[in-house]
Amino acid sequence: MATWLWIVIVIVVVAVALVAAMAARRRRTMALRQHFGAEYDRAVEARDGQHAGEADLRGRERERARLDIKPLSEVSLARYASEWRVAQQSFVDQPAEATATAYDLVNRVMAERGYPMRDFDARADLVSVDHPDVVENYRVAHAIHERAQRQQASTEDLREAMIRYRSLFEELLGVGDHTAAPARPDGQKSARGETTADRETSDDAPQAQGPAGGRGA
Repeated sequence: MATWLWIVIVIVVVAVALVAAMAARRRRTMALRQHFGAEYDRAVEARDGQHAGEADLRGRERERARLDIKPLSEVSLARYASEWRVAQQSFVDQPAEATATAYDLVNRVMAERGYPMRDFDARADLVSVDHPDVVENYRVAHAIHERAQRQQASTEDLREAMIRYRSLFEELLGVGDHTAAPARPDGQKSARGETTADRETSDDAPQAQGPAGGRGA
C-alpha cells in the first residue's frame, strides 16, 4: 500500500477518535449539568473553569459512591418529624433556640444515615450529589447559623434559616419530592405543590418576609 494512503488512513482514524472524544465529553458535561443544575455553574465559577469544575463534581460523585447512605427507620422518621414540629412551634418565642435545634436535627439525621460529619464544606459537597436542588439552602442556612452564634442574626435571618433547613430536612427524611424546587424563602410553595411535611406543619412554620440571599428558589 502506498505511503500516502497510510497517511490518509492515520489522519482519518485520528479525526474520528477526536470527534468521538469530543462527543463523549459533551455527553459527560450534559449529564453533570442535568444532575447538578445550578450547582454545576457554582462549581465551574469556584474552580475558575469548566474542566476543573467538572473534575470537582466528578470527585464528589466518587466520594459519595464510596459511602453507604441508609434510609431512616420508621421509628427514626417519626421521632425526627416530631422533634422538628416541636422546634417549629417554639420558633415564635425562641427563634434562636429553634434554629439551633434545626441545625442539630439536620446534623443528626445526616449522621444516622451515614454521611461523614467532618467539616461543613465536605458535607455540603456530598449533599450536592444526593440533593442538588437544596444544597444552596443548606449553605445559606449554615451561614446564618454561624452569624447567630456571634449574635449577628436578626429574627428574619433566623426565620429564613429555619425554612431553608427544612428543605434539606425533608429531603433527608424522604418526605419531600427530590425533584422539587428548593423551599421558597418567602414561605410560598413550589409549583409542584405541598409536601407531606408542609401539610403537617404549615400552621406552625415560620414565614420569611422578602427574598433570601444566595440562590433563588
